[in-house]
Amino acid sequence: MSTANAAILPPRSGPSGAASDAFWRHPTLLLFLLLTPPLLWLGIVYLGSLLALLAQSFFSIDHFTGRIDYSFTLDTYRELFTTPANIDIIVRTVLMAASVTIASAIIAFPIAYYAARYARGKWKALFYLGVMLPLWSSYLVKIYAWKLILAQEGILNWIFHKLHLYWLMDAYLSLPVIGGHSLSISYTGTFLVFVYIWLPYMILPLQASLERVPDNLLEASSDLGAKPSETFWNVIFPLALPGAIAGSIFTFSLTLGDYIVPGVIGSSRYFIGQVVYAQQGTAGNIPLAAAFTIVPMVIMGFYLWMAKRMGAFDAL
Repeated sequence: MSTANAAILPPRSGPSGAASDAFWRHPTLLLFLLLTPPLLWLGIVYLGSLLALLAQSFFSIDHFTGRIDYSFTLDTYRELFTTPANIDIIVRTVLMAASVTIASAIIAFPIAYYAARYARGKWKALFYLGVMLPLWSSYLVKIYAWKLILAQEGILNWIFHKLHLYWLMDAYLSLPVIGGHSLSISYTGTFLVFVYIWLPYMILPLQASLERVPDNLLEASSDLGAKPSETFWNVIFPLALPGAIAGSIFTFSLTLGDYIVPGVIGSSRYFIGQVVYAQQGTAGNIPLAAAFTIVPMVIMGFYLWMAKRMGAFDAL
């Protein structure tokens, strides 16, 4: 075999030639050298930081001195899950993430369906451009633009004034929980901005999933006498569901951990991301910040497990 190899590929001179010959004869060595740097980065920097964060959550802080006690304890988790304010923050964040995900799926479905079933040529190119264009602008620019739109003196209120419908806006803002002094300092404003920012992450997986629906299935459903609504619920929706779940991975997780949008647009009530930022920053309570960080990680771990079982990863 070595003679045949020599006849096919004669040994080359120099260090680069010797290295090339070695990689050709031992492809596993090349694979090892290519994968070692990213695996080291993943193992040391990413997983290492997560393990360090997990370890910090089992420490506690001395509220008198402000120093961290590095003794193993569950007091921080006990504080996290027994303090009503902390429970409210977790519930508030999860409900917002779920609401944003559901609304994004409802808005994204007709857009994705049109792009997958009817758009062709330049219209499909315009679709991708329209969906991706908001992602090309600055994250903060979009948020502050929405703050101006939703402000008391913003264009949205101006439109309601011109249409003589400001009484409707006043009635809505007077509602408990979702209302406020203006949309820019209400949960509704936070919700609208979240939906706008994360909507492309729902549209694209849905569109990819709908494109995989075979036309012959729709034709067979029609030939068998099914109504359009029956075809939708029995054929299209089950096949598009993995795409919706794939998109929900993005919308749910990104909303769950975001702290900038609630900090700029919304009420003074905290979300998980804001608490983590405040506790590890101004408050200096790193164990509690770490414990709060574990909550969305556990939620997303369970969510990803369910998504995998439902075939969502095939639509990514």
